[in-house]
Amino acid sequence: MEIIDLFNILHNAVEARYNGKKISQKDMAKKLGIPMRTYQDWRLGNTKPQASAAVIKMLGYLEDDEIIRVVRKINKLGDN
Repeated sequence: MEIIDLFNILHNAVEARYNGKKISQKDMAKKLGIPMRTYQDWRLGNTKPQASAAVIKMLGYLEDDEIIRVVRKINKLGDN
């Protein structure tokens, strides 16, 4: 699986979370706190964010409830 595939799956999952409402790359980049061009390059596979594949693979070793716990912890860190 390529990084482009991971970002497309995640982008689509976020859209599904909002009842299928399309989220522009600009809005997603804003949510992530990165420039839109950076996000576009990630989705197109032109550049790869460091460690993203490793993070996704690590999450893949966890059970669903563990993933939820980890993501909630990460989100709390971002709120500080």
